Amino acid sequence: MNKLFLSTKSLQLIAFLFPVFICWTYERIQNRLIEPQAILVLGGSTRHLERERFAAKFALKHKNLPIWITGGSPPKLTQEVFSRSGVSLKRLHLDYEAVDTLTNFTTLVDELQSQGIKSIYLITSDFHMRRASVVGKIILGSRGIRFQAVTVHSDKSPEPISKSVRDGVRAIIWITTGYTGE
Repeated sequence: MNKLFLSTKSLQLIAFLFPVFICWTYERIQNRLIEPQAILVLGGSTRHLERERFAAKFALKHKNLPIWITGGSPPKLTQEVFSRSGVSLKRLHLDYEAVDTLTNFTTLVDELQSQGIKSIYLITSDFHMRRASVVGKIILGSRGIRFQAVTVHSDKSPEPISKSVRDGVRAIIWITTGYTGE
């Protein structure tokens, strides 16, 4: 008997996982090949401005990219952070319509698409990136927009997976009905 013999279940598992692996690899390569055309910052804590400060430093390395900030700190504080860092306020697009992670994306996705943006840098805290990525893949992906995740370090534990699942379902509902469930 051949020791390399694979069971039917093993072959079924390989047949399932191989296409998943190929799709995952293809997506990662595509995201790296398409140069981002904008920066999207999901506003965070209004007390510490960590995301805004990180985004301002990041923007200095990407001098020609417009910066969209959704939610977060009051406009005056946000503008002060970017101005002090030497980032032109003309690059800033501040949006305060969002009330949660899902609406961070739904309030801006059509504007990004109308600007012809196909790829962005997505900036948010490390503990929040899983949920932001799930929602971003669904909402941005529905408009053909890719993103490269850029995480801001924090000392917080990652959010529970249940939040990612919940907001992923809400994102699918938004795509099919336009309803955010906020």
